[in-house]
Amino acid sequence: MVKITKCLNDWNATVEALGQGKQTILIRKNSTTLKEFLLYPTVSYANKEDYLDSFKESEKDFVKKNTLPNVEDKSYEVKYYATVEDVFETPVSRIGKFNNYHIWTKKHVSGYFNTKNANIWLLRVYELDEPVYCGRSRGMVFANVNKEIELKGKPVINDKDFKKLKDEILNK
Repeated sequence: MVKITKCLNDWNATVEALGQGKQTILIRKNSTTLKEFLLYPTVSYANKEDYLDSFKESEKDFVKKNTLPNVEDKSYEVKYYATVEDVFETPVSRIGKFNNYHIWTKKHVSGYFNTKNANIWLLRVYELDEPVYCGRSRGMVFANVNKEIELKGKPVINDKDFKKLKDEILNK
């Protein structure tokens, strides 16, 4: 079985949206060459009083329930990993067509960019058979956890439904 330490840092609410099948994409300024990584929850966004304004009204209860990850001795619980199925570029002016595939507001997404193009990361997310508490190194987007984690788990979206979502997204 494959073991890795590479992780993607993201807001816990986003990690849980990916891990619970509510979201299948990330919208980023840059592409990635990584094929797989752990999803490491972060919490700094929750320190802002208006952090809920970044999420769609229909997702605010979900976000409130999933604002903070489980913590044990300053280590965060890592429950999911992702494989990168595809990365493609789209004009920032056209990212609205992907609104059904994430939990953020249009304003939050569009406010993130100061470039002409956005990169859509299509992810296949898996729930680890055994969640792991671990720390991580410094890093804005990617970092390393402090122990090797075995990528053993089941997809959060079944094969048939994921294929349908992937086809929809890639044909937008």
